[in-house]
Amino acid sequence: MTVSRPSTIDRLPTEVRDALNGWLRDPSITQTEATERVNLLLDELGSPPISRHAVNRYDLRMRSVGQKLRESRQVAEVWIAKLGSEPGGRLGHLVTELIRSLAFDLSLKLQEGELTEESLPGVVSLVNKLALTAQRVERASDISQNREAKIRQSEREKAAEVAEKTLSNQKGISSDTIDTIRNRILGVS
Repeated sequence: MTVSRPSTIDRLPTEVRDALNGWLRDPSITQTEATERVNLLLDELGSPPISRHAVNRYDLRMRSVGQKLRESRQVAEVWIAKLGSEPGGRLGHLVTELIRSLAFDLSLKLQEGELTEESLPGVVSLVNKLALTAQRVERASDISQNREAKIRQSEREKAAEVAEKTLSNQKGISSDTIDTIRNRILGVS
């Protein structure tokens, strides 16, 4: 397995890289201008300059990452909109599949050298946290559904009691009619 080394941009001081990110996001600043500005900062720090090609590769990589992030958010929004009113179990299955897919993608990136042995523990920790969060969301959804079912059942039982008391005071209504109302209309046996 080959271990890739960090790019020229990744090795920049944080404040310089942050400035570069801001300039690259600004549509009024070209990559060439951003490179010149970064090199002025690096010169002040006594660091060697970076190439325009390094800035271009970094910008392309960041745009690609940004595009993938936007796409994953759009997919998530579609699924959440679709599954939002459905039982939590389906959402749990979706989250589980997403985590499996993420783990697979991460293993490929590790094999391709995009992840280093130094960065892998942090990534694994993040995936672990996502899995725990998914488990907790699923458990909370189950608890909420059970609670709602108990509340509905309790409300039906109370309505049945009120109906039974009201109907039993009415003349000419048989106990069979009262049982039918309880069972068929109120859903309480």
